[in-house]
Amino acid sequence: MTEANMDDIPDRIAETFKGRDIFITGGTGFLGKVMLERFLRCIPEIGTIHLLIRPKKGKDPKLRLDEIFNGPLFEKVKEQRGLPALHKSVSIISGDVSMPGLGLSAEDRKLLCEKISIVYHGAATVRFDEMLKRAVLLNTRGTKLMLELAKEMKKLVLFAHISTAYCHLEEKILGEKPYPPPADPHKVIKCVEWMEDDVVEAMTDKILGDLPNTYAFTKALSEGLVEEAMPHIPAVILRPSIIIPVWRNPLPGWTDNINGPTGLLIGAGKGVIRTMYCNQNGYADYLPVDVAVNAIFVTTWNYLSNNDRGKNVYNLTSSTEFKVSWAEIIERGRRITEKVPLNGVVWYPGGSMKSSRLMHNICVFFFHMLPAYFIDTIIFLAGHKPIMCRVQRRIQKGFEVFEYYANNQWDFDNANIREVRETLNPKEQKLYVLNGDDMDIDAYFEDCIRAARIYILKEYPETLPAARRHMKVMYWVDVITKVLFCLLIIYTLASWNDSFRAMLVGGWALIAGVLSL
Repeated sequence: MTEANMDDIPDRIAETFKGRDIFITGGTGFLGKVMLERFLRCIPEIGTIHLLIRPKKGKDPKLRLDEIFNGPLFEKVKEQRGLPALHKSVSIISGDVSMPGLGLSAEDRKLLCEKISIVYHGAATVRFDEMLKRAVLLNTRGTKLMLELAKEMKKLVLFAHISTAYCHLEEKILGEKPYPPPADPHKVIKCVEWMEDDVVEAMTDKILGDLPNTYAFTKALSEGLVEEAMPHIPAVILRPSIIIPVWRNPLPGWTDNINGPTGLLIGAGKGVIRTMYCNQNGYADYLPVDVAVNAIFVTTWNYLSNNDRGKNVYNLTSSTEFKVSWAEIIERGRRITEKVPLNGVVWYPGGSMKSSRLMHNICVFFFHMLPAYFIDTIIFLAGHKPIMCRVQRRIQKGFEVFEYYANNQWDFDNANIREVRETLNPKEQKLYVLNGDDMDIDAYFEDCIRAARIYILKEYPETLPAARRHMKVMYWVDVITKVLFCLLIIYTLASWNDSFRAMLVGGWALIAGVLSL
């Protein structure tokens, strides 16, 4: 279809948002930033975008928004519309989801109740090891307070709760339906509100039950609250899986964090991760952040314009259509980091996944901890602050979370989003891509590595030649070290065992005889 013909086809999704005021929580997070940029770049006729922003680390909400707009993610839309137009389209609402009353002023609360049509509630702590009290106050009580606010909104047409596909972990195949929460969310909120932090912390394991972390527990509780509110307000639950860097627009490979596969690739690429306890044939479910935003827009359109109230839970997942195993991630990452190496590689990337925890722990000791102490000793003697042991402790803490997910398997039914995808016209299919049929996984991984070098590690393209030279040096260091280590083992065995020494001498004589022929 030609571009001219495409122009004649309506963009019904953009029309859905035209003139509507929306309210976004979590707009300063990874998904929230990409969603905000997409609204500003692709749907300029939207009404005002109201962002809930809290002061953080001595920065007021206005300064935090300025920093977001000054980031690389917004370069394209700034060129397109200009910075003043962006500020005009966005209204800052100072508040904090973890505070009573959401930390809103009376004036801001009234404004929201008068103007807002659509709410996207995405604010949450995504730390898996967050203290239970903070996780409940932010993830669960914050959702309860947002629902109470939504009930007061006079123009509300949709409350979209952004959950996670990994919150009902007892379900090995997650359906697109509400599930009973693991506890009464109202009782849990009341308990943590009056109990001291240390008491809550002491009871955490008992409260969580079979769930592995506070994130999954509190997100499951939050879904229970949204389901409870569905008879009273128009609401949907959106469950994205593991959200990973941008695939296509506006900046391929961009991310602002090292969660998920990005952190894994960086750690392996730097040579500091050399063993993982993992079912290498297993797979997780990933969703590029721009595809997640597309899905959020499309589900909103389906609910409002198609009046499809029957679909109120969507699993925004990908593994029904394509799967990438843990082994494949590591192998692809290894190939790409040879082509696009990181700066300051500690050791030549290598290692493997282990199906035995005992073997993994042995390898952690020999290939993670011992080298870390050795390098830190050299750094200390050189008069600098040791860092490698601290890095390895952080890696080990990450492994504690990773291993649960890497050694269990979940699948997801995403029939709802696939059905809605079929109703899109050709223009909408092009603008709001919801499949990965034409994804080149190697090219995508390379974009992720290149973007991580620039935006996470601050390693700019002009450093690549030096990084490649360093990688070659580390390759030969790795080879020589392995050869010397093998020779040391052989020498030790020959010194301790007469039979082995005799076999070694005999073998050497045999080789010498063959060579002399």
